Amino acid sequence: MGKAPAFFVELNDFETAVTVGNKTYVICGTDDPTSSGVRILNKLTSEWVIPTVLGTKPEPFKGHSSVLLNKDRILIIKHNSISNESMWFLEVDTQFIRDQKKKLETEVVGWSKGVIGDSDQPVVISGPSGVGKGTLINMLMKEFPSMFGFSVSHTTRAPREKEQNGVHYHFTKRDVMEEDIRSGKFLEHADVHGNLYGTSIEAVNVVADAGKRCILDIDVQGARSVRASSLEATFIFVCPPSFEELEKRLRARGTETEEQIQKRLRNAKAELEQGKSSGLFDHILVNNDLEACYEQLKNILGIGESMNTVSITSKVFDLPVDFSLSKVNEKVLINHEAAEQMVVDLSSMKGGAPGRTRGLDIYVYDP
Repeated sequence: MGKAPAFFVELNDFETAVTVGNKTYVICGTDDPTSSGVRILNKLTSEWVIPTVLGTKPEPFKGHSSVLLNKDRILIIKHNSISNESMWFLEVDTQFIRDQKKKLETEVVGWSKGVIGDSDQPVVISGPSGVGKGTLINMLMKEFPSMFGFSVSHTTRAPREKEQNGVHYHFTKRDVMEEDIRSGKFLEHADVHGNLYGTSIEAVNVVADAGKRCILDIDVQGARSVRASSLEATFIFVCPPSFEELEKRLRARGTETEEQIQKRLRNAKAELEQGKSSGLFDHILVNNDLEACYEQLKNILGIGESMNTVSITSKVFDLPVDFSLSKVNEKVLINHEAAEQMVVDLSSMKGGAPGRTRGLDIYVYDP
C-alpha cells in the first residue's frame, strides 16, 4: 500500500504552523504592514494561499506560541508581553468564517482579540421620535457617567463645522464603508439621503474595552439588524401612552414644520407597530410619567438604588520571553521551565470575530 506524502513547512523566524484537516496555517508576527500575517498551505494541492483577513489585526509581534482549539480557531499568545494584551484568536472554521467564505467565495480567516473577564451587555434603545428616549438616555448618562458610553457611528457624509472625526462620527469614504459592511464589520447600517450611516462592531467594543456599557440609540430597523447579528444585547423599546400623546409632544417642541411633523408621525406609526412585534425587544417601556419610566429603565439594567457598583479589572501578568502551549479540555497551559506555570481558562469564552473574544480567565497554577 502506498505511503501518504509527508509535508514539510519551512518556517521563518517568529512563525508558527498549525494544521487543521487538510490545511496548514502559518502565522507570522510580521513587521510588514502590507502582509496579512497568515498564509495557508493546501495539503491536497500543495498550493499556498493568502487568505482574506477579517476582524481587527493585532499590532506587529515577533515571538509567539499557538495552539489549535476545537478545530475552528487558533489561540495565539505573544511572548514577553502583558497578559491582558497578549491573547489573540485566529478563526479558521467558525460559523462567521464559513458564512464569509460563502459570501466572498475565497479563503477567509478572522482575527479576534482575547479579553480577560467579561463586560455587561450593550443596551439597544429604540422608540419613535418624540417619545422621550433621548431624555431617558441623558438622565442615565448624567447619573452614571462612568458606567455608560456611546459608540461612535460611521458616516460617509462630509463633516460639518466643528465636527471632529472619531468624536461626533467616524467619517469615511463610501467604498471603504461598503467593503467593511460586506466583510461583516457592521452591526447595522442605513442609507439616509444618499449617505451611509452605521454602527460598527469595533465601535461597540471600544466602549466595552474602556470598562463601560455601550448604549445604542437606533431606530427599529437598526435594532432588527443588531438582533440578527452576533452581538448579545438588551433590547428596549420606549413607546408613548397613546399615539395622540405622541403627536401632542411633537407639536409642543415647536421645532418642525407641519410637513416634518406629518412625516415623523407616519414613521412613528410604523415603528410602534414593529416595536411591539414579538421577539424583537426584550422590554417595552411606556413613557407616561418620565420619572417612573426612568426608574423602570434602571431596574431593567440592574442599577437600582440597592446596587453596589463594582469595577472589574483584568488580571495582569508578565509573560515569559519564550514558552510553549498545551491544551487540556477547556484550559490552555503556558509552559516555561524557569517560570510559574500559568493557565488560560476558556470555559466562559464568548464572542469572536469580527469582534472581541471575551470571558477569558488567566491565573498562576498552584498544584
